Amino acid sequence: MILTVTLNTALDLTYSVPALVPHTSHRVGEMSERPGGKGVNVARVLRLLGHDTVVTGFAGGATGAVLRDLLAALPHRPADALVEVAGSTRRTVAVVDRATGDTTQLNEPGPHIGPDEWDTFLRTYRELLDGADAVALCGSLPPGIHVGAYADLVRIARSAGVPALLDTSGEPLRRGIAARPDLVKPNADELAQLTGAREPLRATRDARRRGAHSVVASLGADGLLAVTPDGIWRAAPPAPVRGNPTGAGDSAVAGLLSGLAEGLEWPGRLARAVSLATATVLAPTAGEFDPTVYEELLPRVTVERHSPAT
Repeated sequence: MILTVTLNTALDLTYSVPALVPHTSHRVGEMSERPGGKGVNVARVLRLLGHDTVVTGFAGGATGAVLRDLLAALPHRPADALVEVAGSTRRTVAVVDRATGDTTQLNEPGPHIGPDEWDTFLRTYRELLDGADAVALCGSLPPGIHVGAYADLVRIARSAGVPALLDTSGEPLRRGIAARPDLVKPNADELAQLTGAREPLRATRDARRRGAHSVVASLGADGLLAVTPDGIWRAAPPAPVRGNPTGAGDSAVAGLLSGLAEGLEWPGRLARAVSLATATVLAPTAGEFDPTVYEELLPRVTVERHSPAT
């Protein structure tokens, strides 16, 4: 079983408009809603890849109820171990401009989490780790959760002997990486904020020296850069693609985590991650991916090894 943690779950709304023009009214052409938050997205992809998956974190209020109903209605649904809270789960709104293909994202902050709710989550988390092969710790922290929460969760996972992947940003990433997770997956901006370096290889090596066992940096259309104890790899899609990047990073995390759970070597993990991310960008609905497109892309991803990591 693979466990995913989403402390700030969300009801993801996607609106499609002919063209997004500031200071005007828009008629929405298409609208979709789905259960979201980074770890929930990762879990949905993992289920489509055939892995038993459990989601935990927080959900509350009317929005949280809708999220859980949508999660239960998925044809390949992960198990729901979300902790009920008094506050209302946030919503995120993605507005897709069909004229340009660009997406504008609006994210609410999430409910305030009280000390008793956090303690309940920690008990749930420890129980779930007992049967987990790996855990993904994903996304932002809701109000009320201390900034070192992910560092605590990494340490608990390490004590339980469960490999932990961390995918967050800012100070939670800075503190979390010092707890020595098995893998972190920042994007270029998150890397620069963490290390102060913009050159991808230098920044990724610096991030690994801060405590992570391995670092896989997402470089957008250029694919992934991995710095690991076994070496350095660059993985790229066969050609640049245009589309909606919402959820592409979460699909990449699912690829990396599933590869870890299956014991794949790094080239196989990276090829899977890039293929899933690219198939997600090409999908008509934000955060989805077409399994047929994924299978077509997988053998065409380029994975090149560089010098051993230092």
